[in-house]
Amino acid sequence: MALVVHILITAVAVWVTTALPGIALGDQGGGTDGVATQALTLLVVAVVFGIVNVVLKPVAKTLGCLLYILTLGLFGLVVNALLFWLTSWIAGNLDLPFHVDGFWPAFWGAIIVTVVSSALHGLVRRATSLGD
Repeated sequence: MALVVHILITAVAVWVTTALPGIALGDQGGGTDGVATQALTLLVVAVVFGIVNVVLKPVAKTLGCLLYILTLGLFGLVVNALLFWLTSWIAGNLDLPFHVDGFWPAFWGAIIVTVVSSALHGLVRRATSLGD
């Protein structure tokens, strides 16, 4: 259940990034079918982003350890941007209508995903702790 909640939260966070210039969720047309297609696209992109983060982020942290130390962790922002951009590339190869135009949109998009998903995870954690 926690994995499903995490995917849903990531999908919402990715959807928020589509308001930024340079990050686009392709036109699906109007109506219910377009909304359902966009929701499915966001869910698949969230899964891809999760897999990219699980597989490549530890490798990037290990290889870039010195850069993390020298920049006091700010290099992590660059790594997150590159992983978000890679997610866009993979989505394109999977024929998903999600596209990030370059490094800077990916940089800001990764920050937005982090902030929104952290806030939503906090809300979910609080809601579940109140229910106990």
